[in-house]
Amino acid sequence: MPTSLIVLLLLLLCLPLSWAGQVVVRKSSEPFDAFAVRDKVLQEHAWQESLRLQQQIQVLQALPIGCVLIQRPYRHYGCGAAFYRPYHYQETGKKSSEVFIQIDPPE
Repeated sequence: MPTSLIVLLLLLLCLPLSWAGQVVVRKSSEPFDAFAVRDKVLQEHAWQESLRLQQQIQVLQALPIGCVLIQRPYRHYGCGAAFYRPYHYQETGKKSSEVFIQIDPPE
């Protein structure tokens, strides 16, 4: 078997291991809590997910100038290419106010 073929086969076998993710090497004498690591990874994932959801929701306390009220299929405002739906919001002990949440274009 030619040497170049052997090298190619070794590269093909080792290449998927380089995409496996982060590898941590530790001494066996060091204490290790796999459940704590799992909980930390889950907590970081939940945090990233909440940031992603927060970025998706755009809440406005006032609409931009030039928005048009559209009554059908439900009450919403068209502001160029963006659409907003009004919602009543009341903070504890404060007067109720209206906020506008960006929505997908209604059909």
